[in-house]
Amino acid sequence: MTIILTNDDGIDAPGIKALIKAVNGKNVIIAAPVDHQSGCGHQVTTTRAINLQQRSETEYAIAGTPADCVRIALTQINADVKFVLSGINAGGNLGVDVYISGTVAAVREAAMHGIPGIAISHYRKAKQNFDWDLAAKLTAEVLADLLKRPLEPGSFWNVNLPNLLPGEPHPEIVFCQACSKPLPVNYRIEGDDFYYVGEYGKRDRTPGSDVDVCFSGNIAVTQLRV
Repeated sequence: MTIILTNDDGIDAPGIKALIKAVNGKNVIIAAPVDHQSGCGHQVTTTRAINLQQRSETEYAIAGTPADCVRIALTQINADVKFVLSGINAGGNLGVDVYISGTVAAVREAAMHGIPGIAISHYRKAKQNFDWDLAAKLTAEVLADLLKRPLEPGSFWNVNLPNLLPGEPHPEIVFCQACSKPLPVNYRIEGDDFYYVGEYGKRDRTPGSDVDVCFSGNIAVTQLRV
């Protein structure tokens, strides 16, 4: 089974290296943006060339968005792709984030083509460091479960790993609904310039939703549809 790995943080980001570690030798092709594309949503490139550089037999750096990478991977690199994995994103993609996230857009694009996928993101509490080794271990646990679960056409999984501090309990995998509460929207104003200063960790959270589950220290898994 050929699996495409992509992300929106760029092909050299530590998160995709952790994802490679998590898939543990499965037949994968890496098709990821050459540059950082965080927050690009489901943007696609149709009015300029998309440069592709093949770094190795299985690694392609693509000068486009995550959705572009999936389109090119499915139509130009390998016609026998069975699954798309996107991540591990440096930051959460919870609730309404899925409309903004390039990480999630990659698997949504795959679902549009009838290919199942999983987006994996790593929530970070303010000023805490990412533990990518732990993220890889938790992702491997999640993949062992989700890769065996059937998905209806047009559906995909969105996974958010918690930010755990030393000594905190091992997280549970919790299947839940996406939170519909808006992100905090605040700006610092300097003259005519507005600088976004909304604090992600202070967002509202519906009890039992993916935001609540992840902020409480567990792995939030939601099933979404195109």
